[in-house]
Amino acid sequence: MPGSAVLYNKREHIVDITLNRPEVDNLINRQLAQELAEACQKINQDEDVHVVTITGAGDVFCRGSELEKPDEAKGSPAKPEELVVPGNVATSIAGIDRPVIAVINGDALGQGLELALSCDIRIASEKARFGFPQAALGLIPMDGGTQRLPRLVGSGKALELIYTADTIGAEEALEIGLVSKVVPAESLAQEVETLAQTIAGKAPIALRYIKEAVNKGLDLTLEQGLRLEADLYFLLHTTADRTEGIKAFLEKRPPKFKGQ
Repeated sequence: MPGSAVLYNKREHIVDITLNRPEVDNLINRQLAQELAEACQKINQDEDVHVVTITGAGDVFCRGSELEKPDEAKGSPAKPEELVVPGNVATSIAGIDRPVIAVINGDALGQGLELALSCDIRIASEKARFGFPQAALGLIPMDGGTQRLPRLVGSGKALELIYTADTIGAEEALEIGLVSKVVPAESLAQEVETLAQTIAGKAPIALRYIKEAVNKGLDLTLEQGLRLEADLYFLLHTTADRTEGIKAFLEKRPPKFKGQ
């Protein structure tokens, strides 16, 4: 759709979401936040979607929000209160109950990094850079950055990155566990496509339960997490996909999961 800040493309069991404001480095504004929330809701209501990828148009993933970089937001509103971006973009992505892959084709800064952190897997181009510039602007990350980053890289490294407002390269991001893999820019699309197709071929209900077990388990004691895992495991025994998985294994053929 012309003028869309978010592009939504569904192909077989995969949905590709693209932040579509390349003229301003895909800065998040009210329109993009709203369209992204609607896209996430649409995904959760479509049982045929097994995997989601999210990237930025052009050669940038997302350099933050208009609030963080008002001077670079072309056509930004004159009134300061109109410039405030809802702090729920990462929350929208985190609310997707399917596997989500961040395709980080370029800089992921500020709220753009927070968006990437809300994804399940992050694959980055070797040209990508990462950072939270908010402290230099008298702000703090407000879309989950102070909570999700420490869970990935540890509190010490997270505090260093947020305190200093430094920008790090893709290789350092890989070393500290911020991203899962770094690949040449020209190989990024194929790398993600292979991964997305691999995941999409698995049982969709099992994928959702795996995500629930891992994410909810982070906030539970080990004993509580193990109980959650066991409950979800036994629920899967009631699905047709579980029966199909066993049948396909015995017949030595690829399974045909239907999400039932």
